Amino acid sequence: MRDWVKGTVVGRHVWTDGLFSIQFDAPVADFRAGQYVKIALDIDGERVSRAYSLVSPPQDRPLEVLFNEVPGGPFTPYLSGLKLGDPVWVSAQPGGIFTLEFVLPADSLWLLATGTGVGVYLSMLRTPDPWERFRRVVLVHGVRNVADLVYGETIAAIAARYGERFVMVPAVTREPYAPGLNGRITDLLNSGALEERAGTGIAAASSHVMLCGNSAMIKDAKVILEGRGLVRHRRHVPGQYSAEHYH
Repeated sequence: MRDWVKGTVVGRHVWTDGLFSIQFDAPVADFRAGQYVKIALDIDGERVSRAYSLVSPPQDRPLEVLFNEVPGGPFTPYLSGLKLGDPVWVSAQPGGIFTLEFVLPADSLWLLATGTGVGVYLSMLRTPDPWERFRRVVLVHGVRNVADLVYGETIAAIAARYGERFVMVPAVTREPYAPGLNGRITDLLNSGALEERAGTGIAAASSHVMLCGNSAMIKDAKVILEGRGLVRHRRHVPGQYSAEHYH
């Protein structure tokens, strides 16, 4: 049986209708940026849980997760309805290997996210790891609407700290957005628009690419990357791209 520890909700933010983040205090073991925890609630006499990657960096408390509410779903409507001071159950030990721990240094690190998948990268970018291993970091956030481009202040602070070493590329599909690009991440990869905007290319000899988000994006991006000679990264066999199906 999973070991649960009791946590307390200490922060809550409504980004858009159906897009939330919560902060909670819980005695969770140390974690690496990129890992996730299970969050559980007791609903109708049953403990129901889901896994969420941590947005907060390892050195920070409270812990924070970002999630979409699924209307009528068995879990997220209860999670989004939590108030300050409410209890939650949290897995005592974080899990997952979607980290930079075994990734080899390269010229550029590309972080491709759709939707709430961006959260895990905000944890990574607020640690020394990407900045010690890569000369340049490109964060790409694909969303439907401009309002879904969350954590603007956090991203601006990263940009201010690292200057030209950091590039943020928003990609919006359902409305014009002049500061970013319009279209799906994979279409922008195929057309070359993404790399042109970032000012750097993706190549097996010089890049590592991380994929986090919806399964369609990850599936299509894998085909594109492997067509360019990139190989999936594995813990004991380092490659040039890593993938995580976001929970």
